[in-house]
Amino acid sequence: MKYISPPFYAKLALVLFSIIALGYLAILGHSLLAPLLASFLLALLLLPLANFLEKKWKFKRSLASIVSVVLMIAVISGIMFFLANQLSDLGQDWPLLKEQAVHSFEALQIWVSHTFNVNAHKQIDYLQESATKALASSATVVGATLMTLSSTLLFLAFLLLFTFFILNYRRILFTFLISVFKEEHSEKVKQIVEQIQYIIKRYILGLFLQMLIVTALTVVVLSLLGVKYAVLLGLITGIFNLVPYLGIFSSLLISVLITFATAGATKVLFVIIAYVAIHTLDGNILMPLVVGSKVKINALFAFIGIVVGEMIWGISGMFLCIPYLAILKIIFDRVDELKPWGILLGEQEKPQRKRKVYQITKKIKLEEPE
Repeated sequence: MKYISPPFYAKLALVLFSIIALGYLAILGHSLLAPLLASFLLALLLLPLANFLEKKWKFKRSLASIVSVVLMIAVISGIMFFLANQLSDLGQDWPLLKEQAVHSFEALQIWVSHTFNVNAHKQIDYLQESATKALASSATVVGATLMTLSSTLLFLAFLLLFTFFILNYRRILFTFLISVFKEEHSEKVKQIVEQIQYIIKRYILGLFLQMLIVTALTVVVLSLLGVKYAVLLGLITGIFNLVPYLGIFSSLLISVLITFATAGATKVLFVIIAYVAIHTLDGNILMPLVVGSKVKINALFAFIGIVVGEMIWGISGMFLCIPYLAILKIIFDRVDELKPWGILLGEQEKPQRKRKVYQITKKIKLEEPE
């Protein structure tokens, strides 16, 4: 029986229906799918350690998986403990910080009065009106904060459990994945799985190394500028930098507010210049050099992925979108029918420049180096 390909509009309708259905299921299963996908990335990162414990120290698979997860918890706990200490220092200096913020606000108020001819009474009335509205909605804010805290704890609990289970049952999952497809495609499936494991592992390690470098640079620059809480702001900048494009602006806003409250408006300009310089260095040198050129998602679809991830899963979706876009691109590039989508997600390849050949004699030619 001859196969008849459906018309384009039918294919488009099916694709759109599938995307809408998957998006709806992703929203419904947020509490389960978000930690599951995050734990898959962590399992890829911990896989070399688990294999080392099994082969070199002869650990059983379950014990190797538990030890790997416990070591991950220890590292994360160390970072959180250090961050908590920095925040406690900020809490102890809060009265001084509040007093400095009042003085900075008074200076800003005088500047607004002289520059825009808006008297102080109008400014105070506007701020009191805004404060009244904020207090009216404070109960809603507190409730939302408590809900966020409980959902975060649930996310972390699921994350640890799923990471352990994926490490412990990775052979079963791999065998299932091979068995789903036809036998003639098994070799290609193995290659795709190995390529995903290799590239995503390098990508995540590169991101952590990039985070450390950006944190160190920010701490050094802010310390040289004499900004208070330089270590805390540097750590926040390094963590937020994991979210492309939006993270650096969020950390810049926090740094500007703290600098304005502690050092006045003069140093704010220097902080902005420093952040722009660090972001330029990060985007043009650190990102290509440290993270590498294996994962190339163009800026348009990276930004769309971040926005869609935030709409579906919030902050966790913003962190997960880029690695899973990279996984999709790996799959698209290796399946003939999906190669156009891989081209759409990737960056434009630069045309290779032809090397010039200089004729010296009939027997000697010099080629221009690449």
